[in-house]
Amino acid sequence: MSEKQKIVETPLMKQFNRIKSQHPDAILLFRVGDFYETFGEDAIKSAEILGITLTRRANGKASFVELAGFPYHAIDTYLPKLVRAGQRVAICEQLEDPKLTKKIVKRGVTELVTPGVSLNDNVLEHKENNFLASVHIDHKIAGVAFLDISTGEFLTSEGSLEYIDQLITNFQPKEILIEKAIQNQFFEFFGDKYYTFKLDDWMYDADTSYERLLKHFGTSSMKGFGVQDLRYGLIAAGSILQYLDLTQHTRVQHISELSRIEADRYVWLDKFTIRNLELFHSLNQGAKTLIDILDHTISPMGSRMIKRWVAMPLKNLKPIEERQDIVEFFIKTPEEKEEIEEHIRHIGDMERLISKVAVGRINPREMAHIKNALFALDPIQNICKSSKLPSLVKTGKGIDPCKKIRQKIDKNMNPDPPTQVIKGMVIAEGVSKELDELRKILFSGKDYLVEMQQREIKRTGIPSLKVAFNNVFGYYIEVRNTHKDKVPEEWIRKQTLVSAERYITEELKEYENKILGAEEKILSLETSLFNELVSSLADYIPAIQVNSSIVARLDCLLSFATIATENKYSRPVLDRSEIIDLKQGRHPVIEQQLPLDESYVPNNVYLDNKKQQIIILTGPNMSGKSAL
Repeated sequence: MSEKQKIVETPLMKQFNRIKSQHPDAILLFRVGDFYETFGEDAIKSAEILGITLTRRANGKASFVELAGFPYHAIDTYLPKLVRAGQRVAICEQLEDPKLTKKIVKRGVTELVTPGVSLNDNVLEHKENNFLASVHIDHKIAGVAFLDISTGEFLTSEGSLEYIDQLITNFQPKEILIEKAIQNQFFEFFGDKYYTFKLDDWMYDADTSYERLLKHFGTSSMKGFGVQDLRYGLIAAGSILQYLDLTQHTRVQHISELSRIEADRYVWLDKFTIRNLELFHSLNQGAKTLIDILDHTISPMGSRMIKRWVAMPLKNLKPIEERQDIVEFFIKTPEEKEEIEEHIRHIGDMERLISKVAVGRINPREMAHIKNALFALDPIQNICKSSKLPSLVKTGKGIDPCKKIRQKIDKNMNPDPPTQVIKGMVIAEGVSKELDELRKILFSGKDYLVEMQQREIKRTGIPSLKVAFNNVFGYYIEVRNTHKDKVPEEWIRKQTLVSAERYITEELKEYENKILGAEEKILSLETSLFNELVSSLADYIPAIQVNSSIVARLDCLLSFATIATENKYSRPVLDRSEIIDLKQGRHPVIEQQLPLDESYVPNNVYLDNKKQQIIILTGPNMSGKSAL
C-alpha cells in the first residue's frame, strides 16, 4: 500500500486494516452496528460463498473498497457456510458501547473459527466428531494428536508414517496442522485431500510443546496420563494447544486429560479397507453402508462413539465379550432396555453441552437441559446396578449423578428458562429477595398506572384522560383538546398533536425512573446469579464427561441389541483358535438392500490352517461373490 493511500484511508478502514493484518489468512467479520461487514478480498470471497450482494464504498478521497455484509443476528446462518467452504473466520466484535464514546469504537477479534476449531452448533455435525489433528514428522517416524474442542477429547500416538496414515483415516480430522519445514514431506506421503494449516516450526519444538502441556494440565510431568514416553506424540499434542492460543481459544478447562491411542488394542484398518468395505461411505450413490445398518443410537454422543467402534475394532477377547454380555442382557430384558432408551433421549448431547460450560457459552435453556440430564442418570444407574451382570453393575457404579449441583440448578433456575438471560425469568422466585422485589415493582406497573389514571380522571374531571408510554418521551398523560382547559398547572406539556396534547408529571417521571432502574437491576442480578451457577457447574466438568462416555457406550450397546433383534443376528463365539466357522452367514448391508419379496441366501464358510486355508471364489457379476 502506498503512503498516499494510507493518508486518505477512513478511520474505520484504518482500524479494519490493522486488525486484518493480524489475521491475513482469515476472513474478518467486522462488526459495524447491527451488521458484520467484510471488505476487499474478504468481501469478494464472502459474496461468492454466501450469495450476498457485493458493493463498493468510498475509502477516503480517491479510492474505493469492496463491501459485503449481513445482519449480526444471521451469523449462525452464514458462519457455517464459510467454515464448510474451508475458510478460516475471525470474528471481530465491538468491545464498547458506541453510545459511550465519541471516538471510533474499540474492536477486537474475540474468536477465530476454523474447520477444526469450532464450538458453534450450526458448524458442528451432531453425529460426528470435529477433530483437529496435528502431525509431527521426524524422518520415518511421526507423532499425531487429535482434539475435538467441542467434546474435550484429546488423544495422541506415534509410530510409522503408515500407522499415522491409518489413524488419520480412522479419525477423519476436519483440519490438520503441520510444521512449515515438513509440509512437502507431509503432502508427498499423505496427499493433499485434507484441509491443512501450516504452523511456525518453533511450535513443534520438543521443550516448548512439553512445557505448554504441563502448563495446561497443571502437572509436573505427563506420567499420570500414560503418555510420558511418546516424544513425537507429545510434540504434536503441545502444538495443538499452541494453536488454540493462536485462535483465541483460552477457556479450555474441559480438555482435562490426554489419552494414549493404544495400537495393540485395535485391529487397524487402512484407508483401502475402509473404502472397499464401505464402512462409512459408498461408491454408489444412495447405497447403504455398514454404519447405516449398525447405528440405531439415540443420542449424538452414541452416534459419534459407534463410528469410532466401527473404525477401530477391538481385538482383545475380554472387552469384546463384556460388550456381548451387555447386548445379550438388553435383548433378554426388553422392558429395562426401553426404559434406559427413554432416559437417554432426555440426556441428549450432554458431552457437548458441558464443554460449553468450560468456554462460558452455555445459555439458560442448555443449563436446564444439563440438570434434566443429570436427573435422568438415576434410573439408568439403578437398572445397571440391579442387573446382576458384572460388566453392567460396574458400568452403573461408574455413573455420578452429581446430586449437589443438579439440586442447586433445580432450586435456583426456573424449570423452563429462555435461551437468553436478557429475556428475563431465568432465576427462580425465592432465590434473591432483591430480585423478587424488583420484579414486583416491574410487574405491578400496569396496576399502578391503571390506578393513577383513575385517580387523575377523578381529580381533574377529564373522562378521556389516559396514561401511556412511548420510546421517545417515556410515560405521559394524553388529554383531548376539548378538555385541555381542565389540565392542572403543575403538569408539563411535552408534545402537541392535532387533536390532543401530552403531558408529564413529577409522579410519572419518578415512576419511570423506578421502572427503568428495575429493568437494568433485574438484568444485572439475573446475569450475576446465572454466571455464578455456571461457575459452580464448571467444577463438575470431569465427572459429567465420564457420565457422557458411559451413556454413549450404553447407547451403542442398546443399538446393537436393537439390530440383533430386528435382523435376527446370533451371538458369535469368539476364541483365539485359527478356525473361522460361519453357519448361515449373511452380509448385513446387502441383506438390507434386497427387494421386499426377495429373501437372502445365506452361506457357510469354513477356514483353518490345515484343511482349508484359502477359498478361490469365481463367478459372473451379481452372482453373490461380495455377499460371501
